[in-house]
Amino acid sequence: MESLYLLIPFSVLLVFVIALIFWRSLKGGQFDDLEGPGFRILMDDDLPRARTAADEEKKTERDGAAAGEPLRDLQDK
Repeated sequence: MESLYLLIPFSVLLVFVIALIFWRSLKGGQFDDLEGPGFRILMDDDLPRARTAADEEKKTERDGAAAGEPLRDLQDK
């Protein structure tokens, strides 16, 4: 019975802390757009990704491996 004197105030305090966290997330805009991220992942990018020097190096390594040459070890650079 004595444990209730500790558990009831603790549970009320816990409810207030959870309500405060939820209120701050509402004010911070956490729940403003619930559908946008789900649709954004399904949309294709209109513009192709720009090629970088690292992409070109990987392409030449793949082409060399396809021609029978061994891959260069990138750790030695």
